[in-house]
Amino acid sequence: MKTHASVFEDFEAYLVAHSPKLESFHPYFETALWEMVRNGGKRFRPQLLLSVVAGLKPKRLRESFSVALALEILHTYSLIHDDLPAMDNAPLRRGCMTLHTKYDEAGAILVGDGLNTHAFYLIATARLKPKIKTKLIESLSYNGGIYGMVLGQALDCCFEGETLPLEKLKVIHCNKTAKLIASSLEMGGIIAECNKKMRKKLYKLGMDLGLFFQIRDDMIDSTQSAQEAGKPTKHDCAKNSYVNLLGLEGARREAQALRDSILEQCESLDGRVEFFLRRLLREYFEI
Repeated sequence: MKTHASVFEDFEAYLVAHSPKLESFHPYFETALWEMVRNGGKRFRPQLLLSVVAGLKPKRLRESFSVALALEILHTYSLIHDDLPAMDNAPLRRGCMTLHTKYDEAGAILVGDGLNTHAFYLIATARLKPKIKTKLIESLSYNGGIYGMVLGQALDCCFEGETLPLEKLKVIHCNKTAKLIASSLEMGGIIAECNKKMRKKLYKLGMDLGLFFQIRDDMIDSTQSAQEAGKPTKHDCAKNSYVNLLGLEGARREAQALRDSILEQCESLDGRVEFFLRRLLREYFEI
């Protein structure tokens, strides 16, 4: 069995090697298109997908890299758009200048648009069965689009400055953050040809994991400097966040309860999947 580290090292090499080559005389578009992707990030969503495949169908790992890359670039597009002046107007992402700051706003919008659509090209051209690719496209477009991440972003922007009750805050973050994380695990299950029961179990785990990460991100915004976080912090004071609603200790208790539930759910998975997921998650669970 491949080690946890070697799987993700192989994927990182794949990511670097597969930046699109364009026939263009644009002064910066080709460079900017892959710049935010190569600037780092945790690669958390592709690592979730690859953890499931490595645990259940390791022979499909190489064929899964293009799908994992699709997840990463769709997530990256959302960050580029989230940082735009009309939204968070952030100068820093992943420790580097945001694209609209380094180049211009129109270029950043178009890079985000390009990554969004390129994600589905990568899945459509993956070396997988047509039936598997159709299910993958359905999962990513549902959870990353108007029924998930995009809706969550719209709600988050619309109600900025207005304090919402906890149940509505959870609706925002289930859509904005959790559904794409849940899709990452579900897509791993699709590639491994898991049955519906197993895919639902992975999806439920992903939803809890996504809420955990949103609370953790709220806590980071409240407690860390921009240098520590690699992006602007103290940025959520006017937003609906768990720290603003529950206080730092209340948010920490909520995150700890989710962490305990996630670890319990991991125990019910195939031992190899549990091994990969626990290795991936352990550094994030120190809160």
